[in-house]
Amino acid sequence: MKKPDEEERSRRWIGCPVEEEYLGQNRKEGKKQRKMAMAKDRSKYKKTDHEKYRKSLERDQEAKLSKQDWLEGRVLSIMPQGILVDWQGKKVSCVLKGLLKKDKTRAKNLVAVGDFVLFEETAEGEGIIGHVKPRRSVLSRADNLSRRNEQLIAVNIDQVIITVSVVNPPLKTSIIDRYIIATSKGGMEPLIVINKMDLLEEGTEIDPLLLEQQTLIFAEAVQAYKQAGAPLIAVSTEQGTGLDELKEAMRDKSSVFSGPSGVGKSSLINAVTGLQLRVGEVVEKTKKGSHTTTTTQLIPLEFGGWCVDTPGIKSFGVWDLQPEEIESYFPEIHELGAQCKFADCTHTQEDQCAVIQALEEEKLSPLRYESYQALREGIQEEHVRR
Repeated sequence: MKKPDEEERSRRWIGCPVEEEYLGQNRKEGKKQRKMAMAKDRSKYKKTDHEKYRKSLERDQEAKLSKQDWLEGRVLSIMPQGILVDWQGKKVSCVLKGLLKKDKTRAKNLVAVGDFVLFEETAEGEGIIGHVKPRRSVLSRADNLSRRNEQLIAVNIDQVIITVSVVNPPLKTSIIDRYIIATSKGGMEPLIVINKMDLLEEGTEIDPLLLEQQTLIFAEAVQAYKQAGAPLIAVSTEQGTGLDELKEAMRDKSSVFSGPSGVGKSSLINAVTGLQLRVGEVVEKTKKGSHTTTTTQLIPLEFGGWCVDTPGIKSFGVWDLQPEEIESYFPEIHELGAQCKFADCTHTQEDQCAVIQALEEEKLSPLRYESYQALREGIQEEHVRR
């Protein structure tokens, strides 16, 4: 059996006295400590450093990629079997290069539909993605589970077609407002599309009270978004109304259809493009739609441009929204707020608030004001929990 001093000598490494004094007797310990410190370093997540960190990663990636000829393609869809990339009309099923998976960001998914990527073809119809090119626009939401991660929905898109419906499921403007904010933050233009307008016509077998409520909400929504400067198109896939206007708005643009389940996103895309995407029905008891679209996919349009069909959602949390930002995304409230007595007026309970006065005088939409209040309360609660 070895004595303690013999065990100590057996672990020691031979080096010059200066190295031993600097690194200690166990040089692996120093390496372990440095690795742990790097793992705990969250400076890359700070807003002030994130852009610098991202650019340094891009430079490193480009330097490594310059040594090899890569193909550039665009991500069409992401499935369990692989990432489907379009390259000059050819579809290639790709996987991510191991180095990309090590990139620590707050994004839940490293690659999104619409991404331009550099890849190498490893076999016929198969490849490895080595680099994701910088994005010019991003539609994302806060991850439903943690709210601390960003879930990318689609990228490199020109406009978000915020799709909702009347009656079945009922029109709720709060989710429209959340999408408008996410669209603006991501560098895109919003287009509100309200589907199933045929259900508001007389003679439909709809509960009279629900019909009256939805008719009033629709009329108020049209007025509210006109005041807010957000374009709106009312359509019916059953009757074909509004489809020509929608098609013209999509021409030569990259558009993403996004909204709650059951509002008819896939039906609208079928009507505009002539495709045969699978569509579903709304559950009568809950008035909520089922998820018929299970994967996000990028679809080329014959009349020019692209469109993205996305799975329906039940809730939409705006990613990285700060309380002080909210008012700026409600232009009509922001304009009125300049007339408030107090510069830091929250427009919720203060005296001589121009926003509350406009609301009482019916010069401001209650729907938009309720969305504003709900966002402020929700964000404040989220910040307290964190």
